[in-house]
Amino acid sequence: MHGTEAPSAWVQRWSHLVPAGGSVLDVACGQGRHMRWFSEANHAVTGVDSAQAAIESVAKLGEAVLADIENGPWPFAGRTFEGVVVTNYLWRPLLPAIIECVAPGGVLIYETFAAGNETVGKPSRPDFLLQPGELLRACQGLRVVAFEDGFQDGPPRFIQRIAAVRLPAGEPLARYAL
Repeated sequence: MHGTEAPSAWVQRWSHLVPAGGSVLDVACGQGRHMRWFSEANHAVTGVDSAQAAIESVAKLGEAVLADIENGPWPFAGRTFEGVVVTNYLWRPLLPAIIECVAPGGVLIYETFAAGNETVGKPSRPDFLLQPGELLRACQGLRVVAFEDGFQDGPPRFIQRIAAVRLPAGEPLARYAL
């Protein structure tokens, strides 16, 4: 079933950057694979999705918010999280709001499809494909720890992904080591 697969390897790789016990927001959480991953690591988790079935399936993990984030208000205005996770989802008008949710000392872990994916499968509409360097530009106020943009095998796809932290004043960069 879609959404019940293992957490993204990218999310797993960079999840150590979320401060211990910190709260994590999973945007377009689906069946909650990343909510489960962080919940099992003792993080308070919040998931948001527009599908009632998805929200019902993750309600036992933490805060589950049913919201049409593309057409309605952003339900997390004024809130911050030590981790914000987005995978396989892109709605450009939300990028600033999503990034604003990253707390000082927190991390954004984002991975989705990129231009070129139309040559190997779906999604293929430009509305759902990041342009070269688009995540880098969107994260200008954050410290980029890792960024990739290109082709991946198994299954074949073009993706763009980033791990970026919001440095608190006076925080040494060493805390965010690979």
